[in-house]
Amino acid sequence: MVAINVTNRAGAQKTIEGQAGNTLMEVLRDHDMDIEAICGGCCSCATCHVFIAPDWADKLPPRSADEQELLQETASYQPATSRLSCQIQLTNSMNGIAVTVAPEE
Repeated sequence: MVAINVTNRAGAQKTIEGQAGNTLMEVLRDHDMDIEAICGGCCSCATCHVFIAPDWADKLPPRSADEQELLQETASYQPATSRLSCQIQLTNSMNGIAVTVAPEE
């Protein structure tokens, strides 16, 4: 299992666990962590927007062009840390990753 340190929209912090191979979005959604995931993980809505802790951001695969385009259209876009959680597949090397759920658009 992969431990994920999450700060929700209200500022509450919680550590949850997810299975390697699942997307970060699936785990956040299944633990009721303020992720809407309207498109179901198809990279077409940005309702799973999160901020990755700076010390983790560079350890993740780069954004695709589609992900980048969607993120740049959000009001809370942060170039260094914004990601769509549906585009991050969990691996065991992500154990302890810290994320903050972005404000609702």
